[in-house]
Amino acid sequence: MNFYKEIEELLKSKKEYCDQAGKLLKAKIVDEAHNDSENLMKLLLSNNEIKEKCFKVVGKFNIFLKDKFLMMISDKNFLLDSYTAYKNKIGLSDSKTSIKENSDVVLNFPFKDCYLEGGQTQEDDKRHEIFFNETLAQDEIDRLLDPKGFTNIKRINKDEEKPLDSFNIVDGEIKDNLLIKGNNLLALHSLKKRFAGKVKLIYIDPPYNTGSDSFGYNDNFNHSSWLVFMKNRLEIAKELLRDDGVILVQIDNSPSGSGSPELGYLLVLMDEIFNRKNYVTNFVWKKKGNASNTASFGTITESILCYAKNIEQTKFNRMTFDRKYQYRDEIGEYNLVQPLKTNFGEYERKTMIYSINVSEGVFSPPIGKRWTYSEESMNKIIQCKKYQIDRGVFKIKLYEFDYTLGNEKIYNNLLEEEGSLKSAKNHLKFLNFDREGFDTPKSEELLHKLLSIFSNEKNIVLDFFAGSGTTAAVAHKMNRQWITIEQMDYIETITKERIKKVLEGEQGGVSKSVDWKGGGDFIYMELAPFNEIYKQKILKTSNSDQLLTVYDEMKEKAFFDYRYDLKKIKGDKEFVDLKFDDQKLIIVDILDKNQMYIPYTEIEDNTYNLNIADIQLTHSFYKIK
Repeated sequence: MNFYKEIEELLKSKKEYCDQAGKLLKAKIVDEAHNDSENLMKLLLSNNEIKEKCFKVVGKFNIFLKDKFLMMISDKNFLLDSYTAYKNKIGLSDSKTSIKENSDVVLNFPFKDCYLEGGQTQEDDKRHEIFFNETLAQDEIDRLLDPKGFTNIKRINKDEEKPLDSFNIVDGEIKDNLLIKGNNLLALHSLKKRFAGKVKLIYIDPPYNTGSDSFGYNDNFNHSSWLVFMKNRLEIAKELLRDDGVILVQIDNSPSGSGSPELGYLLVLMDEIFNRKNYVTNFVWKKKGNASNTASFGTITESILCYAKNIEQTKFNRMTFDRKYQYRDEIGEYNLVQPLKTNFGEYERKTMIYSINVSEGVFSPPIGKRWTYSEESMNKIIQCKKYQIDRGVFKIKLYEFDYTLGNEKIYNNLLEEEGSLKSAKNHLKFLNFDREGFDTPKSEELLHKLLSIFSNEKNIVLDFFAGSGTTAAVAHKMNRQWITIEQMDYIETITKERIKKVLEGEQGGVSKSVDWKGGGDFIYMELAPFNEIYKQKILKTSNSDQLLTVYDEMKEKAFFDYRYDLKKIKGDKEFVDLKFDDQKLIIVDILDKNQMYIPYTEIEDNTYNLNIADIQLTHSFYKIK
């Protein structure tokens, strides 16, 4: 047994250093080493060979060589599984070694992180790290994020789906609602030319990285990967917002797969992207009434971080209500209010403690209280006879014009009557969808409240994690223009079908409260796939023979990553000996990730076989007069 394997086996002997699948939690071991954990020291000292390499004997003491140990477990040969070993093998090489291992060659790829999302076909399937962490150079990133072509474009109303004739363009702006299937990062960059600076409100409900959601990783980098995944998308989202636009990002408060909730890290990330001064509030949504049975505390809320693009240019809507008045005189209707406030701590004002002398008597605030008006302001109230003694108590008259906001009041950040997880699932059942098809669907009541505060009719609302389509459904019922994006296959069976039910006038959710009767239409369109077609075919294979059949097709038609030697795969015993899941990852890995979708600049290339209608509509989408 080699030394790295010996360390691995020793560490695995302690359950606290492994996840549920039995894989080592490298981050935890690093943390234990940094903190000179007594348990870790005892474990390492129990093996003579490891003790000899990781400790220095000084007199009667064993001194832990922390830096050396940390270097060992950070070495690329530590935890080297068969998949990684084979991936290294098929990498480009000179006559002796892999280029990656050649000290004469430096591969500088600083943009390794989460540019490509997804690979599963169901929300509850775990995504493997390989689909997210792709090594891409800067020039490759630029090409990857170029606008993409569109295909399968059709207009949908309550009666029919038909191929799109033309976009509804008014004064150079597309006025259609858009439902887009494809990678959301690439779709956002494709929207930029048309919609940069046009979106009033962005609401997203991304994967929470709780360890049980769809952002499941097979290593210890899920936390940093999730943050970069979010960073890439939030940066382009900012470009799409109007100067008075607002973004809302929903996030769970429960511990994540990395041990703590991502809420705090997301807050710092959004501070960086949107600037701390543009922070608006943290909404707290009560998603359920009772906590689940847990060993510690049950979480019944989720947070929704709210940032403006430019707080100085942003105004928020207020809640309107019918104010009731108790009294009337020659001036108009009024209420009587006792003008007192607590005089303690930050509310203490010594200058607002004084006596009021009126013909009815002398009045002073009780102990611990003060007047809410300065003495000068109070004298003006008295001169105007805008006061009244009510059963021996001094009160002031407040008419409609005295209320600063009139018949309006500001919203607060506690959302405890805006539906729940249960009501959202029941609504899906009401619409004849699987009630348990989504783990955390959002209620229409929640989206109605958020859209009421931050948008107005005809404003553009964007959601690039469409899920079951709640945002689009509510935006449509509230007469907002909406754009929503989803990569998963359920966009066709659930998201699209749910919005069609909205067009038909379904009466669930907020339909009755907004007097929704049905109507309108939307455009369904897909990013035109190329290598993405083969990735999906790979994922759907169930055995090695099927996989190699797809591989043969790929060799004829697909674009491959230039960093791999394709001659080393088919017929290679080491490839055959890999687990089937690892074989699939290898074949996916050799695809050129810059060619997952067809670039707009190449849509007329015969290689891609796009039909003439899709080509013309794509040109129309990007053409701005």
